Amino acid sequence: MTTNSVIRRVAQKEVRLFFGSPVAWLFLAAFAGLTLFIFFWVESWFARNIADVRPLFDWMPLLLIPLSAALTMRMWSEERRTGTLEHVLVQPVGIWRFVLGKFFACSGLLLLALLATLPLPVSAALMADLDWGPVVAGYLASLLLGAVYISIGLFVSARTDNPIVSLIGSSLVCGLLYLIGSSTLTGLATDSAAQWLRLLGSGARFDNVTRGVLDVRDLAWGLSLVIGFLALNAFSLERERRAPDARSPRQRRAAAAMVLLLINLLLANVWLQPLSGLRLDVTEGKLYSLSSTTKGLLARLDEPLLIRGYFSERTHPLLAPLVPQLRDLMAEYASASDGGVRVEFIDPARHPELEREARDRYEMSATPLQVADRYQSTLVNAWFHVLVQYGDEFTTLGFTDLIDVRTAGNTEAEVRLRNPEFDLTRAIRDVLQNYQLGDDLFRTIDQPIELVAYVSPHALLPERLRHYRDAIQVQLDAQVEKSAGKFSYRFEEPEANDGALARHLADTWGFQPMIAGLGDEQRFWFYLTLEDERQVVQLPTDAFEADDFVTVLEAGLRRFAGGLTRTVALAAPELNEQMARFHLGAPTFANLEQAITRDYSIRAEQLRDGSVDPDADILAVVAPLELDTASLFAIDQFLMRGGTVVLATSPFSVELSNGDMRLLDYPSGLDTWLATHGIHLAPRLVLDEQSAPFPAPVLRRVGDYEFRDVQMIDYPYFLDIRPPALNPGHPITASLPQLTFGWAVPMEVQPVAGLRSTTLLRSTGQAWASANRDILPQQDGQGGPQFPVEGVRDSFVLGAVLEGRFTSAFAARGAPPLETDNEPGARGLIKQSAESARLVVFSSNDFMDDQMLNAMVAAAGTQYLSPLALFMNTLEWSLQDASLLAIRNRAHFNRTLPPMSREAQQWIEYLNYACAVAWLLTLAAVHRLRTLLRRRAYRRRLGL
Repeated sequence: MTTNSVIRRVAQKEVRLFFGSPVAWLFLAAFAGLTLFIFFWVESWFARNIADVRPLFDWMPLLLIPLSAALTMRMWSEERRTGTLEHVLVQPVGIWRFVLGKFFACSGLLLLALLATLPLPVSAALMADLDWGPVVAGYLASLLLGAVYISIGLFVSARTDNPIVSLIGSSLVCGLLYLIGSSTLTGLATDSAAQWLRLLGSGARFDNVTRGVLDVRDLAWGLSLVIGFLALNAFSLERERRAPDARSPRQRRAAAAMVLLLINLLLANVWLQPLSGLRLDVTEGKLYSLSSTTKGLLARLDEPLLIRGYFSERTHPLLAPLVPQLRDLMAEYASASDGGVRVEFIDPARHPELEREARDRYEMSATPLQVADRYQSTLVNAWFHVLVQYGDEFTTLGFTDLIDVRTAGNTEAEVRLRNPEFDLTRAIRDVLQNYQLGDDLFRTIDQPIELVAYVSPHALLPERLRHYRDAIQVQLDAQVEKSAGKFSYRFEEPEANDGALARHLADTWGFQPMIAGLGDEQRFWFYLTLEDERQVVQLPTDAFEADDFVTVLEAGLRRFAGGLTRTVALAAPELNEQMARFHLGAPTFANLEQAITRDYSIRAEQLRDGSVDPDADILAVVAPLELDTASLFAIDQFLMRGGTVVLATSPFSVELSNGDMRLLDYPSGLDTWLATHGIHLAPRLVLDEQSAPFPAPVLRRVGDYEFRDVQMIDYPYFLDIRPPALNPGHPITASLPQLTFGWAVPMEVQPVAGLRSTTLLRSTGQAWASANRDILPQQDGQGGPQFPVEGVRDSFVLGAVLEGRFTSAFAARGAPPLETDNEPGARGLIKQSAESARLVVFSSNDFMDDQMLNAMVAAAGTQYLSPLALFMNTLEWSLQDASLLAIRNRAHFNRTLPPMSREAQQWIEYLNYACAVAWLLTLAAVHRLRTLLRRRAYRRRLGL
């Protein structure tokens, strides 16, 4: 009998015996039912609204434990209990053949059980844009982890004659293997100990693969355990072939070989552990691999680049699993740079001098995070920072820059690295550009900057600060001489004029008088600020070290520098703080401004003087209101000079305040100017059946009374735009999987000679346009929200790009007069643009509004950044700065499920249950058919 024949016949026999037991069917049905229940009910997959099957694989390390224990509990224990084990042991074939036969039988049964869950990713793929890479990796990891559990179960089963004991013992051993690397234990250990525990634990290893990264180290870990426990299984059974007291040389050699095998498996894992580059990224877009953009940037390095990670020994349990991922990515930077990048990892608590440097020079500090266990709740001062330094230039990243947090009402918060390659590559680009500007920082500053020192008189200052004040004044004088008139300073005493300045500082900036120490009642002021016409920056003064002052000053001056960094002129509505406090007035765009300042210099543009800042590389006008002729002329002439103008405009704006929502007229003054270039915005709002959830006030009538309740509804005014409506062929929208576009109006783009138009955004064909001013949902007969359909359903253009040679809207009537303080003057007029001119128009005032983005946080459970990503993509494409465009939008939580009704969600859930039942019935039918065919063959052989 051949080896393959023995293995195959043993496997076939075990499969037949398994399907012949009612208990086996009970375990298969329980596994399928419990998996689906956890997926849809415990993890609330539809409410989670992410197009992946991560909840399935998050639970798989636990769900596979009872399944694998059930598959293996009778394999050897039943043989021992019935006495057939002695028959197996006396066969003239190696016992390892029987071990492999039983292992393959259990693995095949495990595969059949996993196939019952396959409708879940298929359903997700049919509904949304599913990344199949992590799914395939997840099933591969499930098979590997199941094989580990099965090998453990077979070994335990071989040591007992009781299947129940085998079931319990296997579950305990596999559970312990999972528990070792779980957050329950790692959260109690130090960072280094937690890393070792995660290397041993099955759950942590499993998570690495289900991310979509096939790491040789994780695969080797699983195969080592499988080989080790199968070898122990065969060795323990082989020993029973011999007399208990026999100590033959053959047995000693077998024992030595067994020990040697286990040692080699252990050493192989130890040897592979430092080799982080042996992995395959199977995610769409290669989320965990360095892109060509990053590699091209690293090739431009002429000096050594330092990437230093600051990670605490003890940190928050949700941050701890992210540290190894970030370490591996940083190591890839070093590997891809051919020695140009030096990567370091430190724990500031163990390196006080580096912690002091991080605080004083790099302005980093530990973040207090709350950590709770079963006994107490405490605060942990955690470091989770990255320093990128090139020459004297540096930038830092904190955990708020690196992570994405998604919360849901009934589940634990999900914390993942947002887009670490983009964050690190952008930081490298920034320090490289700043370094290339040279040592003369003032050469990059275009406006005079003044340092204002709010400092008390010498008599009120502690002695140390008196010396500090005198020392920095000498250094300030040196900077004034070096600046060629671009830098000045002055000292102001807050106590002067009965403390008028002190009161102003307290009211405006929140500055408060200082004290030298506890018990010292002498109060004094010592604040330093840098300011120009546009912004005010406070300089840190915590250390009061004169030797570090120049470094602190230069760090502040960089905030005002231009040069290689492109400049965006942003014309946004003026903020009325009194009205904004009550969510009234024009839209606000603080999130947009923050996003722009990460990559570009920003200029607040008013346009009323009829010109745009001459340093501006691009003009962005968002939510314009009643622009006058001078403002239109400024926009027009910027376009005529071959620049790019980005407009976000609409005839309407929405005001959210105190549970109310109103549609306001919002005349931009751009209608005639846009019509010159063939663009017309209709005074109607677009509604679409494919819409995103929004916490909207719903009008509820009870008798003669009306109430407004805030409900999470699919709000048709919040258009859920996905490819192909989100143009997959244009660089601005190609990398966006989904976009929520709120309160948009239809845009008509008519052909104009010399201009080329490209549609970026459009609604689905199930959309309609409504002139109804009441945007609050009304209740239907069943108490649900309703929005009456008006007119004909159609697909409406919502965003477009125009390129080519534009004709000035002022070509016929001439330039408006220039009004100055003294006398009127004349402006120059450019009537025809250069070929490089571009006009990008989005037909909504509010899709990037702070209130809208905050409302989307409640709906999505995480910060919603797609509208800002759309705008940043537009800037990068317009400025021909496509270096980061390809990797900007690679994130975990931006693939969402399409909107669907409750009935559709229930139908999909029930369909998955039905598919699982159908699969089990199919297995039962196949087993029954094979049994009948086998009996018929037996009867034919016996001549019956």
